[in-house]
Amino acid sequence: MLNDKRILVSGIATDESIATAVAKRALSLGAEVLVAAYPRDMATAEETVGNFPESSRVSLVALDATSENDLRRLETEIRDRWGYLDGALHAIAFAPQTALDSIMEVPASDVEIAIRTSVWTYAAFGRLLYRLAPSHGASLVGLDFDSAKTWPVYNWMGPCKAALRSLNGYLARDLGEKRIRANLVAAGPIHTRASSGIPSFDVLLETWNCQSVLSWDPNDTSAVADSVCFLLSDLARSITGDVLHVDSGVHTMATYLRQPQ
Repeated sequence: MLNDKRILVSGIATDESIATAVAKRALSLGAEVLVAAYPRDMATAEETVGNFPESSRVSLVALDATSENDLRRLETEIRDRWGYLDGALHAIAFAPQTALDSIMEVPASDVEIAIRTSVWTYAAFGRLLYRLAPSHGASLVGLDFDSAKTWPVYNWMGPCKAALRSLNGYLARDLGEKRIRANLVAAGPIHTRASSGIPSFDVLLETWNCQSVLSWDPNDTSAVADSVCFLLSDLARSITGDVLHVDSGVHTMATYLRQPQ
């Protein structure tokens, strides 16, 4: 499904990362993959990538996506290595602990960090693809969490994801002239290193256990990886500006569990 595609996958930190599952699946489907990891995660990312069975078709680079210098270096790396880019997974999100703990008692500087890291970098990936996409087009995919609801936890990451969803539509509009698609995958809660920093993450899991239409396994990243690879492929060539929910149907439910007072 991804034969001869050249794909950038960001956000790999450990073997449990959703991005790790995407990279493995893309490789198994025939892609060449460039993995981008945050500089402080390079040691664990290198170990993770080193265990990939198709290691000859994967490379690893360091990337702080909030840094203009790093983004320029990445563009140069891709031009020198491949000359173009068929697709990219944006799996980058971060908020300081204060922004996860509360909505109101948060310094503006911490909110700015959350928005720059979780939202602005998605636009930066769109700009990267705009410059590097081949004439037949490309695909940008981001990871989302359902922002249509107000969750009992998550706090400032909720508005960040709402902004990400809005941005996705604007990117689809502006990237479409070069046949570049922009879509999000809204996944249910999965046990990753990032999720361990969300206060009362078990409350979200309880919501999924009670309200999922299908069974939900918070340790299984494969369904999300398959959906991302579908959107990266030509099978999704007429889909853009959309959000694909991979959450066992919880987004269809009208209520959620409130956090105990």
